[in-house]
Amino acid sequence: MGAKTIAIVQSNYIPWKGYFDLIRSVDEFVLFDDMQYTRRDWRNRNAIQTPDGVSWLTIPVESKGKYFQRICDTVVASQGWAADHWKSITHFYSKAPFFGIYQERLEELYRGAETKYLSEINHRFVTALCGMLGITTRITWSMDYEPGEGKTARLVSLCKQAGATRYVTGPAARNYLDGALFAAEGVEVEYFDYSGYPEYAQLYTPFRHEVSVIDLILNAGPAAPACLKKH
Repeated sequence: MGAKTIAIVQSNYIPWKGYFDLIRSVDEFVLFDDMQYTRRDWRNRNAIQTPDGVSWLTIPVESKGKYFQRICDTVVASQGWAADHWKSITHFYSKAPFFGIYQERLEELYRGAETKYLSEINHRFVTALCGMLGITTRITWSMDYEPGEGKTARLVSLCKQAGATRYVTGPAARNYLDGALFAAEGVEVEYFDYSGYPEYAQLYTPFRHEVSVIDLILNAGPAAPACLKKH
């Protein structure tokens, strides 16, 4: 068996470009959605650029009293969010250079987002946006594999089950990851570097890197993949 690189990350709603750069850099991207849902996080919201700064698009979910629910068990609290989000995107990006090219595909994404489960919504958007960026990485679920105990031990177990020889994770993982557990199983750990992304011509100023990748796609169009840092 040859070398295989894997990343394991919770699903996010219409994530920023760094999320897709990470997906592109690995052979398999595992959505870690049997983990606990965290409120006021990226799981169910993201930001878009507007003339007055960032505007948050949030999927309403049922979380009251459900402190330990998993991401994959989190459900949408009310319908109508998709129509509202698409209306906002249309309002703020209709004058973006490549809006006309991607309008039909994005509108279909929102019109067809009828499932009640947040994980399935996130998967729908992440895979579609990967397609628009020319990313062909295999995307799977942590639920496809056998469960494990312990934070780092669970990650190591997923790597082993997926046949990975290298695990790529964000720089914040340095604060909690037990590298010795990976080393003991022959899995190399690489910390991803999110710095150094080039700016592109955004519709509004000042430039913001952290907004949803939809901003990049609608402003840069076919050149969007080149704005993801190459590895």
